[in-house]
Amino acid sequence: MQSKVDIRPSPIAGQWYQANAERLAAQIDRFLAEAELPEIDGEIVGIMAPHAGHIYSGAVAGYAFAAVRGLSPDLVAVISPMHYPYNEPILTSAHSAYATPLGTLPIAEEVLDQIDRQLQSEIGVRVGRISNDSEHSLEIELPFLQRALAGPLRLVPIMLRDQSERMAKALGNALAKALSRNVMSSYLLVASTDLSHFYPQRTANMLDAELLRQVEAFDPAGVIQTEELGKGFACGRGALAAVMWAAKELGARKAQVLQHATSGDVTGDYDRVVGYGAAVFIR
Repeated sequence: MQSKVDIRPSPIAGQWYQANAERLAAQIDRFLAEAELPEIDGEIVGIMAPHAGHIYSGAVAGYAFAAVRGLSPDLVAVISPMHYPYNEPILTSAHSAYATPLGTLPIAEEVLDQIDRQLQSEIGVRVGRISNDSEHSLEIELPFLQRALAGPLRLVPIMLRDQSERMAKALGNALAKALSRNVMSSYLLVASTDLSHFYPQRTANMLDAELLRQVEAFDPAGVIQTEELGKGFACGRGALAAVMWAAKELGARKAQVLQHATSGDVTGDYDRVVGYGAAVFIR
């Protein structure tokens, strides 16, 4: 007799994105179709996408996911910040799958175990397991994956509470090692982050431009340091840097920024905006 799969129910469907499957699919398909991509020369190893509500950042996210539309990776590692005050520096789901209105996505637990062992060996940190979390920044990317990618996939979901350079670099190294060990599997990295928060539009554009310069320079340490110096901001800076370090280890040689916008570009309120960026990491 087959055991019942332990599925994490969505705490944000109907709030951060459409709860109705048909409307959600149609909205995401529109975001994908409307993305006017530049030429991308090379194989995409990873992407950077924003994680606000779809009505705010979905158009920018559409650029990142349109760039990988039709690909069929076996493993997709989604790395995001953790906005809630858990004690563990690195977290993952204790469930066996994530649910969205578009269906369920199983978790590649053996890959998470490999990452856990590598982090213990390298820096003495375990990956904490949590149930029924409320974190939106990882889940918000999943419906895009479900519409953009072809074929079945398994998730490697990781949320960073500690977004220091030390933690991000160790995670990037562990992630690259785990994915490269699975030689029979193809993979995609997804870095989930928004940019500056609650500045006037002009200031936000300046701060975001500096952060995106570090992305396009393919400098993960620069992403972390730009925030520390107050020159640019990304709420998922550690998640972004970890994906960039992992992408480098997996052979990526350059980054390309695809799109930038702010919440003000959607709402018309330019007094306190949130910045959004999309990028790809290419080998």
